[in-house]
Amino acid sequence: MREVCVVGVGMSQWGEIWRRSLRQLFVDAASDAIKSSGVDHLDGLYVGCMSSGLFVGQEHLGALMADYLGMRGLPACRVESACASGGMAVRSAFFEVASGASDIVMAAGVEKMTDCSGDDATYALATAADQEYEVFNGATFPGLYAMMAHAHMDRYGTTREMLSAVSVKNHKNGSMNPVAQYPFAITRETVENSVMVADPLRIMDCSPITDGAAAVIVTTEEIAKKLGKPYVKIIGSGVGTDTIQLCQRDDMTTIKAATIAFEKALKMSGKKLDDITFTEVHDCFTIAEIVVLESIGKYQPGEAGKAIVAGETALDGSFPVNTSGGLKSKGHPVGATGVAQVVEVYKQLTGQAEGDRQLKNSPKVGMAQNMGGSGASSVVHIMEVGS
Repeated sequence: MREVCVVGVGMSQWGEIWRRSLRQLFVDAASDAIKSSGVDHLDGLYVGCMSSGLFVGQEHLGALMADYLGMRGLPACRVESACASGGMAVRSAFFEVASGASDIVMAAGVEKMTDCSGDDATYALATAADQEYEVFNGATFPGLYAMMAHAHMDRYGTTREMLSAVSVKNHKNGSMNPVAQYPFAITRETVENSVMVADPLRIMDCSPITDGAAAVIVTTEEIAKKLGKPYVKIIGSGVGTDTIQLCQRDDMTTIKAATIAFEKALKMSGKKLDDITFTEVHDCFTIAEIVVLESIGKYQPGEAGKAIVAGETALDGSFPVNTSGGLKSKGHPVGATGVAQVVEVYKQLTGQAEGDRQLKNSPKVGMAQNMGGSGASSVVHIMEVGS
């Protein structure tokens, strides 16, 4: 396979974006990515989107977005894997370039989630769970992750303080992200006094409903060098799946799909776990960040929460996690999240992260982990600085 690089990135503003439509959010991010990369054409387009048909009644996104980007005729399609749709779009673009089928491909993600009622948004998100065995019986994602949290607490002694520490850290990082939905710092007390959603998860343990888009330009290393722009190489890509329904899993305190995806990406990259110096992980709920860090083997079971409380995953810690603010602070427009994680890794590796969010140790290798539903699918990308 050919070497594959990310050479340009773009993001729209994230949040409750009332004056921008689904297609306008996409064009905002896509145009910025094209401009930052310096490319003069695209050979293909992948649009990650979980459920635009339910959120805004719009399907057929490949053709729609190519049209509104001013590129009618461009080969384009939508990619769906629940909340991992964005990461899967990046993977699709990666393999199209790696195979030699195309030279310059855009991977983008978009979701417009606030143009419908809260109940309708909850219904749309619940389609990523098992309809017959979970949703029909009243389970929602806060409830499913609450069960995972209780199982983890019972087995490993995970505490309320550990969950709160995830939220506090990610909001601190997100307070320095200019496109974040909730760009403000919070305290442990703020988290623990917030409204209970599904015990033990409070509203400040949960990622928000978000409008937003993100895009990256993927190309060959040869072209990246000719463009003269900063670039990073995608050196590993892996995907894993597991049962959709939580009740059928062997162990609710780990996410097997994330383990499989990480091991595949790591093998492809030729790196070791210790070579990865920071990561973006899918913190849709605070317990998810803890479980993912243990599932990829960075921490032993029951140890990630302690490490977060100790500051190991902070910006100045030994292994920074979610420097963007994560889903918790930056927001979670489900189809765009996986692409935005790659945007953040690109920015950190090229020294372009805004303000004090930029890591000081000149990181060389970073990772993005995106997952769908309660972890039934996961995709991991490992990236390193281009030479």
